[in-house]
Amino acid sequence: MSKFWSPIVSKLTPYVPGEQPRMANLVKLNTNESPYGPSEQALEAIRAAASADLRLYPDPVALGLREAIAARYGISAGEVFVGNGSDEVLAHAFAALLKHDEPLLYPDISYSFYPTYAGLFGIEAIEVPLNTAFRIDIADYRRSCGAIILPNPNAPTGIGLRLGEIDRLVAEHPDQPVVIDEAYIDFGGESATALVPKYDNLLVVQTFSKSWALAGLRVGFAIGQRPLIEALERVKDSFNSYPLGRAAQAGATAAIKDNTWFEATRGKIIATRARLTSELEERGFEVLPSQANFVFARHPDHAGQVLAAKLRDRAVIVRHFAKPRISDFLRITIGTDEECARLISALDEIL
Repeated sequence: MSKFWSPIVSKLTPYVPGEQPRMANLVKLNTNESPYGPSEQALEAIRAAASADLRLYPDPVALGLREAIAARYGISAGEVFVGNGSDEVLAHAFAALLKHDEPLLYPDISYSFYPTYAGLFGIEAIEVPLNTAFRIDIADYRRSCGAIILPNPNAPTGIGLRLGEIDRLVAEHPDQPVVIDEAYIDFGGESATALVPKYDNLLVVQTFSKSWALAGLRVGFAIGQRPLIEALERVKDSFNSYPLGRAAQAGATAAIKDNTWFEATRGKIIATRARLTSELEERGFEVLPSQANFVFARHPDHAGQVLAAKLRDRAVIVRHFAKPRISDFLRITIGTDEECARLISALDEIL
């Protein structure tokens, strides 16, 4: 602790990102990155943006990218906000929309950045327990609150809510903002973006990091009715008025227009997820039903921490959470078929 810290700093519990190890012959299945490279059209656009124009500031409102996102979802560019990855977009949402007199609600087993942001922005929060099947139950949110944020599909469980459930949740809280964090929605979920024209209190957040394979570019976005988007813009312009560089805007714009690449790549990940789930179940694992690009699995005879360590000894990295209720689970990113075969081979040795 430094005597120069602001008072809040010592009270923060920072988010711990997934490990980025440097190991030979590594199978990296711990951070939910895409196992496939980005769209070639995106790469060409990024290369073209790496020109002498980098001496100039980028478009501060990223209009071209917002128009491309809007075209995909059948909305106006004024209903789209973009930022440096969905984490920054979420941070702006916490500051602009989620701090009220009543507490913020989110699941107890969920994206661990939520309590980090709540602490950073001084937001009172209540963690709502998942049910015994590790599912979010909308009925548990029928209580007094200032706002709600839910990941759909949830992380790290991978279990999604049906669109009708989201519809009911938002309808039951007309006076509270509801943020649906859809980082993994493209791997089998139903996006709440279809509900945005219906509800003025709904904000949907997505990312280019997962289904668009651009985690290294850091681009995220939110969709909502204009007053919610304006709130995010007011926070952004009080913090960083040029959030996305030229290469990021160019690459993301090209990527979202390449639907052929998108459908082919996510189809491969979904198919591999089904095969990996089956192979894990054949070996005695309980695997939660996933709509994400990862699975959440545990073995009745092996502690999760021990399994993760033994896999690491074999240069296979998965994510383990030393938290109540889920300490025996492993979150396993869906890699290529070859990477998943390496995982299964290592598990066969261990088991």
